[in-house]
Amino acid sequence: MEAQRNQRQSENRLQEISEHTSDVLWMFNADWTDLLFCNTKCEAIYGISASELQADPTKFLECIHPEDVPAVEEAMERLSAGEAVGMEYRVNPAVEYRNWVWVQGEPVVEDGEVVRIVGFARDVTDRRRRERQLAVMDNLLRHNLRNDMNVILANAELIEERPDSHPEDRAAVIRRVGEQLVETAEKQREIIDLLEHPVCPQTVSLSAAVADSVSTVTNRYPEATVHTDLQEVSARALGQLYLVVLELLENALRHADEPAPTARVAVRAAGDAAEIVVSDNCPPIPEHEYRVLTGEHEMTATYHSSGLGLWLVYWIVDLSNGEIEFTRTTDGNVATIRLPRVTDD
Repeated sequence: MEAQRNQRQSENRLQEISEHTSDVLWMFNADWTDLLFCNTKCEAIYGISASELQADPTKFLECIHPEDVPAVEEAMERLSAGEAVGMEYRVNPAVEYRNWVWVQGEPVVEDGEVVRIVGFARDVTDRRRRERQLAVMDNLLRHNLRNDMNVILANAELIEERPDSHPEDRAAVIRRVGEQLVETAEKQREIIDLLEHPVCPQTVSLSAAVADSVSTVTNRYPEATVHTDLQEVSARALGQLYLVVLELLENALRHADEPAPTARVAVRAAGDAAEIVVSDNCPPIPEHEYRVLTGEHEMTATYHSSGLGLWLVYWIVDLSNGEIEFTRTTDGNVATIRLPRVTDD
């Protein structure tokens, strides 16, 4: 009786630990055909419940990003063969595999044979996001600073070597590029503040945020016209959401071909989502800009966006658990921001 009581106490304590940890704890048999244990944390991270996995353990692979499945299957074979494994991969199709997990697995060996495989999966999405943010900032600043300083130095050398070759034009270029560098530094500060001091999403009135942005833009660009169609819709988002509309409008108007450009901003409800749609009649956003912004391409040394403002847009929406969609049309660009909608019910 005493032994049984001790065993029950141990089991209860283990159950308490498994339910109070933020990690997914799991145990499979040696050939992965039977899930022996899994705590409830798997649903939040992987997007599947423990009971679903126990009914059909093969569904585990359906939760993993298709590009990562071969590496995971190889790791499973190594674990079944008696080798400990650690790796990171993307999970949860419900959030488009934006969740990253760090997984450690250990084979349980009895009499020289693997009988079970135990392990845990830890959500490392925030760390992965921060690593990407740092890589982007490093690439952007090195690229932008190098290019702009090369322009400044080249024009300064021409003024020194050929003082009769329209130095006023060279000075104008130096001034323009210098102003761009100052703007870049200010934008960098905004981004660093955002990333260093992240805040939780809150309830934001999209019509109020858009109205503030449009007012600022029309003051800065009095020759432009911005039409609005604003429904009263609220969403869960960062308080800096107004910067998203501000950046998108300024980016469009700054690159407009026409002396009196126009843009439109709409706010609308779309089921469980709240949408902000910004459209313009300006030159199309280059593909390498919007594809990095929407997460379709990772930042690399040869494939990157140069606009700090557009990255600020991406990170504010990303940290608000939203998404961005860009469409290039014959008339201009359409940016659609979707955010979790807040209703009164």
